[in-house]
Amino acid sequence: MGKAANKTQQTTLSPEAFIAGIESPRRKADAETLLVWFGDVTGLKPKMWGPSIIGYGRYHYKYESGREGDMLMTGFSPRKASLVLYIMPGHEGMDALLARLGKHKTGAGCLYINTLADVDMDVLREMVEEGVAHMRATYETWDE
Repeated sequence: MGKAANKTQQTTLSPEAFIAGIESPRRKADAETLLVWFGDVTGLKPKMWGPSIIGYGRYHYKYESGREGDMLMTGFSPRKASLVLYIMPGHEGMDALLARLGKHKTGAGCLYINTLADVDMDVLREMVEEGVAHMRATYETWDE
């Protein structure tokens, strides 16, 4: 299999500039909070991944098929419909935490919330810390 480039690549865009351009006051406020919060939780600096994802850290993956690439270890995207949080490698095994989190939906590796006021930030911290620890133990990672 040929090495196809990952669609989501780290960019040189400024996360702060991206957040400044968010139109919804509530979504912008939540994004500003998450920008600092993820840095505090992970100890990592934010980087833009693609046009709308703010990521923290980076890991290298390689599938049995031969496909490989780099991706963010954790992060978020303040989308119009909801905040999307990326807790890698997903939320499997986090049922007890999800039950305590508050109002949310899940997708493959994604956690969807309407607003930060809907969730328990301490539980969310546990989830992100657990996810980052798993990524560091499982993959080659970089703190950039």
